[in-house]
Amino acid sequence: MAIKALDWMTRIFEPPVYCYHEIVHNRFVVEYFESVGVVFIDDVAVVPRDAPLMLSAHGSPPQLVEAARQNGRTVINAVCPLVTKVHHELKVRANKGYTVLYVGHEDHEEAVGTMAVAPDAVHLIQTRDDIDAVASKQGPVALLSQTTLSLDEWQDLREYAEEVFPDIWMPNRSDLCFATTNRQAALREVADGADAVIVIGSSNSSNTMALTKVAEAEGCARVLRVNGASELPDDLCGTIAVTAGASAPESLINEVLTALDPTEGVTVKSIIIEDEYFPPPPELRESLKAISALIDLVFQTPERSTFDGQADRDYTAAEVLSTFGH
Repeated sequence: MAIKALDWMTRIFEPPVYCYHEIVHNRFVVEYFESVGVVFIDDVAVVPRDAPLMLSAHGSPPQLVEAARQNGRTVINAVCPLVTKVHHELKVRANKGYTVLYVGHEDHEEAVGTMAVAPDAVHLIQTRDDIDAVASKQGPVALLSQTTLSLDEWQDLREYAEEVFPDIWMPNRSDLCFATTNRQAALREVADGADAVIVIGSSNSSNTMALTKVAEAEGCARVLRVNGASELPDDLCGTIAVTAGASAPESLINEVLTALDPTEGVTVKSIIIEDEYFPPPPELRESLKAISALIDLVFQTPERSTFDGQADRDYTAAEVLSTFGH
């Protein structure tokens, strides 16, 4: 969703288009958008008043979102709906007087944005010691988490939190992203029988690094994280398992498989088919409706009263990025 939304912005607006933080944590994706005029920034104050701005998929602090929208600037918030869910859960629990334990990685954009929702009520949890440090807190306690964590990492801390706080509140549906947990489950099916595991993705991607931890936990002797085919070593042999972070483009995966050139072909292990669809951010949908109406008026085509969700569903992020580097 975020990749397609930023692609739309580069088509609607004259460059440069600004984006607060990397749109997703993948170097290939960031370099593609830089090539078409996107400027990635870490401070919204540097964005010219009349320039369009996108906020990244990881979620931004509420105060920053408000500041970004001042002066009538066009702002599209591409926050992942799953992250928005966690923001909402934190706000609700904090307003009810809960102490909230947030399992996440310090300084990660998602953790920073989420904890800013209720900074006085939330405590960052990275180890069991962090849970012990708040064990004396009075009143109700809740547990939330960064969406891109390793399932093993989260589960260990969740179980320990339940021991320390038997009445701890947790959401009915896990905060962990399905795209993250699905990839981890698939990797477990193939890592044990592999001589090496290749994880495609960037080092600042939490869900990519979680995959490396899963492979190591499964006992694989050699686990390599690469940004792309050019980083593959030339001494790989035997059975090689290949997986990728949630934001790694399909073209990178295909290039890695081509470079490996396996003598006995490629076996695809399918665990689950993902068919979830997130429409463009609401602000962008309104812009697209307005553009459609203008086109209808100029070319006298039948009026479109709603955004064409099916067309957007059929248009994939992989298509956006498919021509880069070729």
